[in-house]
Amino acid sequence: MQNKSIKQKSVKFNIAMNAILTMSSFAFTIISFPYVTRVLSPDSLGISSFAVSLSSYFLLFARLGIPTYGVVACAKVRDDKDALSKVAQELLIINLVTSIIAYFFFLIALFTVPKLSQQKNVYIIASILILLDLFGGEWLYKAVEQYYYITIRNIAFKVIALILMFATVRKASDYIGYTVVTVVATSGSYVLNLINLSKIIDLKLMRGLEFKIHLKAIGTFFAMACATTIYTHLDTVMLGFMSTDEIVGYYNVSVKMKSFLVSVVTSISTVLLPRASYYINNGNKDKFYSLSQKALKVVISLGLSVTIFFMIYSEITIEIISGVAYLPAVRPMQIITPTVLFIGMTNIIGIQMLVPLGKEINVLKSEIAGAIVDIILNALLIPKYGASGAAIGTLCAEFIVLIIQFISLKEELMRMLHDMKLQWLGMLMIILICVETVISKGIKNSLISFGVGGIVYVVIMMCWGKISGIIDDTGVKNI
Repeated sequence: MQNKSIKQKSVKFNIAMNAILTMSSFAFTIISFPYVTRVLSPDSLGISSFAVSLSSYFLLFARLGIPTYGVVACAKVRDDKDALSKVAQELLIINLVTSIIAYFFFLIALFTVPKLSQQKNVYIIASILILLDLFGGEWLYKAVEQYYYITIRNIAFKVIALILMFATVRKASDYIGYTVVTVVATSGSYVLNLINLSKIIDLKLMRGLEFKIHLKAIGTFFAMACATTIYTHLDTVMLGFMSTDEIVGYYNVSVKMKSFLVSVVTSISTVLLPRASYYINNGNKDKFYSLSQKALKVVISLGLSVTIFFMIYSEITIEIISGVAYLPAVRPMQIITPTVLFIGMTNIIGIQMLVPLGKEINVLKSEIAGAIVDIILNALLIPKYGASGAAIGTLCAEFIVLIIQFISLKEELMRMLHDMKLQWLGMLMIILICVETVISKGIKNSLISFGVGGIVYVVIMMCWGKISGIIDDTGVKNI
């Protein structure tokens, strides 16, 4: 049965919606994080960050790789409501079972591990992320490209989270209040997903549900998620066990900035995955590679320039966002910022290209290699270098992932890169480095320096946009 309830928007519209969503996240960070870091002590911020990072591991097992697999599987059948409902129900039931199991083991850990039992309240609050994610089904909304709904819903709950923050985070020890705010901002909106589910699929339990057909693919995507989570969250967890809450607090500031920049650079690849899967399933390989090349050009441009800008302005950024009390976060931020470029590229190569092409095993191999590198380097470097050691481990892990994925599509990627006029980008980046270094050193006022540097950055990137063809006289080209 044709799915008439889903109205497809253009890729350009979806990118615009995701850009608005990213900007709302930026606004939330700009408002919330400076406030939180000036109110909470580094110890309190470290406790909350550790609790959320730990919960993310149990959430990993609850999800079982479904967030990525669900987008791919549902996007392929999105035009048939019966087929879409069947696949969605199968995955939702699997997710229900795994969430119950994951939460059971979380409770065991909470009452048996001494470090956790000392702060039960904050860990229980952070674990609500696991329960809310069960209602989420975010992968289904992404598969049918409902980015308008996703954007409006997320903005609304970020506003709610801000109100809660000002109401509950009032003194240095209010880490429980901040954990509540984190949960609401991250996953609170998932409750609405359950309410709106009937608009996309039939909720009446369908006959002939098949679970085994998903298990092999889910297993692969779960292994990918495990490896990814290890080298994206293990740094904070290992730092929490091997160092102090204060150092975790400093490191969390650098990770927050990196995560925001990654969300900006990867916003395009997030939107394009369902469309790329749809093209491959319908035999439109030319459209698939054209879409991927344009996305890769944008990601390399943004990722490289953002990395350069924020490495130069790392101290000023930390001072503006978190205050002078968090200046020890500057070095970890400088070390970890290049991962913005690496992650941006692997989101295109791995998630948007290799996964739709059915080569997710190559993605898995790269992520396992990254996880192994991260574990080894964290164990060796954290005891001596603390937060900087954790940052080095993450940097090396992300680089290894990129290299292995690039080799998997070497011929196609070399052909794409050949047409991107990257020599011009390189020249402009050298100019950017020279000019921004002079500005950051020459202007003593942090806000003025950052503002002038930002204007120069925009001008240089506009020049590159014209040279590369990313933008034309009417604005952003259709992607």
